[in-house]
Amino acid sequence: MDQYSANKSMEEGLPSSGDLSGSQSVDRALRLLALVGRGAERGTSLSTIVEESRLNKPTARRLLLALMRAGLVEQDEGTRRYYLGEEAYVLGTLATRRHSLLELSMESLRRLSDTTMDTSFVSMRRDNYSVCLHREEGTFPVRTHALQTGYQHPLGVGAGSLAILAALPDPEVEDVLEAIQPIIEKKYPAYTIEQIRDDVQETRRCGYSLNPGRIVPSSWGVGAAIKFPDGRVAGALSIAAIDSRMNASRQQELGALLKAEAAQIEAKLRKMFSSRTSGPDIPPRMKD
Repeated sequence: MDQYSANKSMEEGLPSSGDLSGSQSVDRALRLLALVGRGAERGTSLSTIVEESRLNKPTARRLLLALMRAGLVEQDEGTRRYYLGEEAYVLGTLATRRHSLLELSMESLRRLSDTTMDTSFVSMRRDNYSVCLHREEGTFPVRTHALQTGYQHPLGVGAGSLAILAALPDPEVEDVLEAIQPIIEKKYPAYTIEQIRDDVQETRRCGYSLNPGRIVPSSWGVGAAIKFPDGRVAGALSIAAIDSRMNASRQQELGALLKAEAAQIEAKLRKMFSSRTSGPDIPPRMKD
């Protein structure tokens, strides 16, 4: 390609033949961005990025530098680990309304509250806590007000929070229980760590969680976890009602409804993530 053609390609947004094959470089850089994102607050080491991307180290480092110049990735000067940068945060914030767990759950929440007449919730994990993202009111005249949008409880406290905890691997459950023990002892007298551990096992056995009025005595709840396609916990759906509306048969009924709606949200997540990864795979390790 002559200089005129190369310049014209650049002006038209087309890759030039001198590009590390142009669009291939973009594909590789975006894959690296996704790998860095998976590290979340822990960060991602260069060795992990090289191993998982199947790129050689010089190529991976050069692409990471390009992402850093764009503000999408940053590197900690002390640990040398890579993190998502400020520009990635801005872009993520702009995408939140369309692709957030709340947005994906709204149809299910409305359907749950319309069907049951009770209040439904969607929650997500934040470290060792569960945070309520939205409260969808039901039409039953007597309502429970135990959980409001923005409220958070330690994992295992409350129906949605317990569903999230029970969906974690056993070692992670134990790490969480160790971390939350002081606050459980201080602020949640109706709970003990051993009780939460038993609740986790019961939730796994039933397929849904139950809060039998341990936070507010008259307010009971049932919950079901929502998972990402890779098995990680995305959050939970839950329903709360006064105790007189939560006999054993209705607990099972609500549990089945919640599991069905959680499956609907998981299908949306699978579709969303498959559309992100449907492009060409990074080929086996290649030299520059």
